[in-house]
Amino acid sequence: MTESLCETPAPRQQAAQRQADIVALRALLARRIVGQQRLLDRMVVALLTGGHLLVEGLPGLAKTTAVKALAQAVHASFQRVQFTPDLLPGDITGGDVFVPAEGRSRFVRGPLFHDIVLADEINRAPAKVQSALLEAMQERQVTVGASTYALPGMFLVMATQNPLEQSGTYPLPEAQLDRFLLHVVIDYPSAEQERTILDMDLGAGIGGAAGEPPVCAVDADAVLQAREEVRSVHLADSLRQAIVDLVRATRAPEQRDPELAGLVAAGASPRAMLALAHSAQALAYLRGRDYVIPDDIVELAADVLRHRLVLNLEAELRGVDADSLIGRLLGAGAFD
Repeated sequence: MTESLCETPAPRQQAAQRQADIVALRALLARRIVGQQRLLDRMVVALLTGGHLLVEGLPGLAKTTAVKALAQAVHASFQRVQFTPDLLPGDITGGDVFVPAEGRSRFVRGPLFHDIVLADEINRAPAKVQSALLEAMQERQVTVGASTYALPGMFLVMATQNPLEQSGTYPLPEAQLDRFLLHVVIDYPSAEQERTILDMDLGAGIGGAAGEPPVCAVDADAVLQAREEVRSVHLADSLRQAIVDLVRATRAPEQRDPELAGLVAAGASPRAMLALAHSAQALAYLRGRDYVIPDDIVELAADVLRHRLVLNLEAELRGVDADSLIGRLLGAGAFD
């Protein structure tokens, strides 16, 4: 980074510099995390929108490492919480603790009072914990007893779940799934990427990645300002209508493709429409543009919609999952 990334001479230049710093942040993450570029994009999109991220993938795919790298790069406080069946709401929210020296109870803040919270294996926690987390995700506050406490302005939940091991897990309620801006499914890196990972671990490729200085201009205040700027990214009327039409098509897919009739038990809600629009604005901002293009929407559609669709038994019998249904809706709509 050059010193120019830390200079903020005028409002318009400040905004342009902040966007350049976010782009530089994404490039820095790519040098530190190999093989999960889609995950890195979605993490920054979530950061720029203030939305929450659900990541599904096998152990060992750098999910925790990526979140830690993001928190470090933006100088944010970070806390990882391992969700287990015996977890209690107070374990994540905190609670009142009696202090003998003061003769009264004092609220001790829990892990949720950090800028970025990693909820590891979120589907292992029971319903009461999920309820407490749901309030934090939606209202950005926690309630303990009769008192309510606000969470940090940059508060962001990044949750993980294992797609294979289902023993001892609790399916996430639809209401909570709908609070996640994006649901990202990640896979193994390529052979070349795995060799790079090994070289970096053994020291052969560390020079450029671990030695990079942090992006000085990207701190909590810069992130909050960038969120305001993302909302002003231009979204054309035609693209707005295409987003509305796509979300509505998830409720009656046979209107776009007759072969999809009778496969959907519940389609996406209006919250999905807002999530797709805001995510597309953030992706355009991340790509250095001040306007959304159709490719931004197409790229994010599956991650925004897959966890918001409830398919029925007929879909399972016909081998149609959420991703394939979304793909067919995109192919039959305004984005082809």
